[in-house]
Amino acid sequence: MNGAGNNSVTHLVIDEEEQGQRLDNFLIRRCKGVPKSHLYRILRSGEVRVNSRRVDATYRLVAGDTVRLPPIRLAARPEVEAEEVAKQRVDLPIVFEDEALLVIDKPEGVAVHGGSGVSFGVIEALRRQRPQAKFLELAHRLDRETSGILLVGKKRLALTALHDMFREHGAGADKRYLVLVRGRWMNATQHVRQPLHKYLTDAGERRVSIDPQGKAAHTVFRLLARWPSASLLEAQLKTGRTHQIRVHLAHLGFPILGDEKYGDFALNKALRKDGLKRMALHAWRLACRHPLTAAPLEFRAPLPAGLKSYVHALSAREGREFAGENLEQILA
Repeated sequence: MNGAGNNSVTHLVIDEEEQGQRLDNFLIRRCKGVPKSHLYRILRSGEVRVNSRRVDATYRLVAGDTVRLPPIRLAARPEVEAEEVAKQRVDLPIVFEDEALLVIDKPEGVAVHGGSGVSFGVIEALRRQRPQAKFLELAHRLDRETSGILLVGKKRLALTALHDMFREHGAGADKRYLVLVRGRWMNATQHVRQPLHKYLTDAGERRVSIDPQGKAAHTVFRLLARWPSASLLEAQLKTGRTHQIRVHLAHLGFPILGDEKYGDFALNKALRKDGLKRMALHAWRLACRHPLTAAPLEFRAPLPAGLKSYVHALSAREGREFAGENLEQILA
């Protein structure tokens, strides 16, 4: 199946790399350019069949399954756009790699994937840089404005295992972020449990708000350092909702420095003049089991130079009120 489309019935045999994924997710990845609404319509109508039978969108594919696809017209990508994307190169520091897993220290300002007005992201860059790779898929996501540890699956079985671990969070994977916030945070450790609801603004932008009817969300914050005007925290995710850390902190009155969606916009403008030109949120540590061997793994990404220099400038300008015992190691 390609960008020019497919005008006849196609039968696809699922191999070991493709097994384990839901049928709807398989179709979304396979049928690039086809609206999701259309894919779900042909699923509901029975035009898509597995082993000649109608199945639900949540059906988990098994190696050897035969998937019947009806004729589908795919939106061809403009050649000029494809050529421009091909020219782009993104510096992606590799933290760890083996036959199943690729771990990247994602730079700030780079989307993890194309879409929503962004034609090019981490996963597209990897596929361009590794044309021989048979399989490369994101195991989780980071906001475009967030830097740090990002996992990519190199095998279908590894990706499925990583997805399962991230759903468990505390029991399966431990994600921790470093975050600079406005104000003097006083508690050594604070658990925040506030449900979150996703919505779209009138301009079509994705936003999240605290809502009693929303999905459960739990973040643990730990104080690492404090100055008169700002605090450095570690944020540990117990659930993985969209914009969870950003919205929980804004709700508490401690918005992330440089956050253009939920932050203090007047302060952000002043911060740019002081040298902080990004959102101060960094995915610095991730611990999990190896997706194939179950061996314990831990990955770390040092605080980026721009954030580190701002922290040092803050100490020089205001004087530090509090420093945790691990602070020097984090700032090294």
